[in-house]
Amino acid sequence: MASSSLKTELSVNPFKASFNNFFELTKARLAVSVVFSSIVGYLLASDSFNFSTVLLLSFGGYCMVGASNSFNQIIEKDIDKLMDRTKNRPIPSGRMSVSVAFIISVILTLIGVVILYKINPKTALFGAISIFIYTCLYTPLKTITPLSVFVGAIPGAIPFMLGWVAATNSFGIEPGTLFMIQFFWQFPHFWALGWMLHDDYSKAGINMLPTRKKDKSTALQIVLYTIWMIIISIFPVSGLTGDLKLSIVSACVVLVLGLGMLYFAINLYNKMSTSAAKKVFISSIVYLTLLQITYLIDKIYIWI
Repeated sequence: MASSSLKTELSVNPFKASFNNFFELTKARLAVSVVFSSIVGYLLASDSFNFSTVLLLSFGGYCMVGASNSFNQIIEKDIDKLMDRTKNRPIPSGRMSVSVAFIISVILTLIGVVILYKINPKTALFGAISIFIYTCLYTPLKTITPLSVFVGAIPGAIPFMLGWVAATNSFGIEPGTLFMIQFFWQFPHFWALGWMLHDDYSKAGINMLPTRKKDKSTALQIVLYTIWMIIISIFPVSGLTGDLKLSIVSACVVLVLGLGMLYFAINLYNKMSTSAAKKVFISSIVYLTLLQITYLIDKIYIWI
């Protein structure tokens, strides 16, 4: 019985380990949240639900995000060894070779571009641009300048608008607004993360904070960018964003959500603590998720 159990364990574990390594390499949880943003963007633009398009957008989007994360971990393999939060990733831990990770990255990129192209060429173009900026610009800049957060905010903001482009095959004020919402959201989100992990990042020579310090100036910028994020998030209520509309009721809901996040940003400015930064980080995730759900519910209400 013991021998049989051992053989079964050995036959199952290699597949399970490879499966887990793949999802760690592609950062599955992050990729799923990105796909969610894309789907919401699609539903906001479309007047009907096309299951095949949503399926292509989901699978193609995961491939593109997974490729970006995989390339990122290849480039930062030596840096990841130095940080507690990343030293157990597949490559620095030795569970996966660089060559295997590179093959996975290339395959995911090709599959992702082809799948998104099947939706329409513009969707594939923006997906490819996202991979390029994240891999070739943002990742190398992380150890050079805090401005890397600005560069990284560009591919980070593409998913929300990508869904709209997938539904319409056009880029205008509507996807541009969705892009700006998630663009400004990136700054308090990642600066709060940079504050939380400042000591760990410092081991690898990475500094994401705008002043390179956990000081009042950094905290103030988190507050200011949160305010800009709130303004652009409720801007569609003005009726100046084309087919992207937001009712007064939903705008009020988004405003309340934003003020909640602003409260935690101001709290960070007052307390200057890691625990306060963590609250900003968590509130930013809650804010973006609930904002997208609110926008979607508002659109469904209009349908009805």
